[in-house]
Amino acid sequence: MAMRSVRSVLFGSLLFAVVMLALSAASFAQIGISVTIGPPALPVYEQPPCPAEGYIWTPGYWAYDYDDGDYYWVPGTWVMAPEVGLLWTPGYWGWGGDRFVFYEGYWGPHVGFYGGIAYGFGYFGVGYEGGRWDHDRFFYNRSVNNVNVTNIHNTYNTTVINNTTVNRVSYNGGDGGIDARPRPEEEAAARERHVPPVAEQTQHVQAARSNPQLRASVNQGKPPIAATPKAGAFKDPAVVSAKEAGAPYHPPANRAAGQPTANTPASRPENNVPRPSAPADAKDLQPHERPAPPNSGDPKLDQKYQQQQDKLYQKQEQEHQKLQQQQEQDHQRLMQKNADEASKQQVEQKHQQQTQQMEQRHQAEQQKLQSKEQPARPNESKPPKEKP
Repeated sequence: MAMRSVRSVLFGSLLFAVVMLALSAASFAQIGISVTIGPPALPVYEQPPCPAEGYIWTPGYWAYDYDDGDYYWVPGTWVMAPEVGLLWTPGYWGWGGDRFVFYEGYWGPHVGFYGGIAYGFGYFGVGYEGGRWDHDRFFYNRSVNNVNVTNIHNTYNTTVINNTTVNRVSYNGGDGGIDARPRPEEEAAARERHVPPVAEQTQHVQAARSNPQLRASVNQGKPPIAATPKAGAFKDPAVVSAKEAGAPYHPPANRAAGQPTANTPASRPENNVPRPSAPADAKDLQPHERPAPPNSGDPKLDQKYQQQQDKLYQKQEQEHQKLQQQQEQDHQRLMQKNADEASKQQVEQKHQQQTQQMEQRHQAEQQKLQSKEQPARPNESKPPKEKP
């Protein structure tokens, strides 16, 4: 049976070698998807209140659906940190010379480079000013976060001096984009151990993609669901709608074709920020080992978990092989038709998104199974001690 990787993708991924173990240190500037149409400006919206201790804000952003040929808004939301001490580095769009490329966000001990994009609420283009870890507790900066001090006592109030020009631009590089490059500390953060988006974040993106009201062509850059109190809680009473679009929205004349428009000319200068390559087809994915055998101390329970692992592994292998065959058939048809370069690029973009969506789904399945096999963290079983 062919071996394959389980990669984190909301637009790119990290080798997920052993589901039962922590991820190893690696650079996490992976590409999620590329497109020639520039993303809309960031909408103006308020932050919903933090639901409980341990939740960290993950800002909203514009994602792209190749099948629909349109951007859609992924609402900002509060997400429980997967481990004590981890912070969120948002994903971002960057101009790669002939198209926009999305670089997936990740969890890590330090906040890395996110394109200099001013997402707000502590993410002002460099680092994170919304809070910090103190041993096993996260403390919130009330000056940039919506925190109810009646329910959450671990707070502080530090005014943030933002030297970044405030605008709603949602991409790095190119004509009109943010002019920012990684600092040495951000480059160092990229080499640290990273954790991919958790299952709740993956499901949050999928829910946004399936909601027609979140598409830019429908909401004109002003999404009705701009932020949620928790991932996927699109119908919660605390959902926040955008106050206004970040800038007038001008949809391209031919969205589905994904061709350059007046907003994204093909002659834009290339941004020189180093960009790693990423597999576009299922056949390009790197192999991985089977998950480590469960070791809970209960042989019967371990046998049950092993059967579940094997069943999921085989199912995902079959899906991977099926997608690989479909994509190879697409390449063969292009060769038979002697297709032009534009047609080839469209097919490659479609393949990249197909691969991304498959890996994104597989990641969620693996994490769901992992959550069944691992006991809750000790800190989750009892309320945290308050800090005087």
